[in-house]
Amino acid sequence: MFNSIKNNFYKHKLKNKEFDFLFDKPISDEYVCFDCETTGLDPSIDDIISIGAVIIKDNTIIASEKFIRYVKPKSNQLNEHSIKIHHLRECDLENACQIEDVILDFVNFIGNRKIVGYFLDFDLKMINKYLKPLIGINLPNKKYEVSEIYHDFKIDLIPQSFVDLRFKSILEELDLPNFGTHDSYNDALMTALIFIKLKNCASVKIN
Repeated sequence: MFNSIKNNFYKHKLKNKEFDFLFDKPISDEYVCFDCETTGLDPSIDDIISIGAVIIKDNTIIASEKFIRYVKPKSNQLNEHSIKIHHLRECDLENACQIEDVILDFVNFIGNRKIVGYFLDFDLKMINKYLKPLIGINLPNKKYEVSEIYHDFKIDLIPQSFVDLRFKSILEELDLPNFGTHDSYNDALMTALIFIKLKNCASVKIN
């Protein structure tokens, strides 16, 4: 009931009717897992410099359908700390795309699919920072945070235990490969692997 009211409110606020598809019924058992690399951790002042995303269908990552875009930052110059993390320098982004074009491409890529991520609230704040001025609304898609799913999975096995929610620790605990973090596409791919493995555990219920 609440979701229906919220979606009707969002649909009324939508500036561009080309994006009405966001409110269609999501495709069953299809998800988009995405990650952003940014100039920092403050959505109010920092910029997106890359977005990576993959599509999950029937417990399979569709290798032929992926989204990788690099973005020229608007306001913040890349600082030494951020360069050490994601290894992207200003010269690497000189010919990158403008964020407005990338955001619209990204929305068309994800469609009405459910979205998955790690530290997803932050990534969504970064996406919505640019999306809302363009189409009038934040992303209305249903969302899944893998660290929350993993936490509930572990607590169900060992009640009252401490659950290490660091990305590297989750990969190790689930015996999944680490392709190297702080690359938006690799992070999206690894997060998708986490989601698929958890989704297929008997004790985990994904609505």
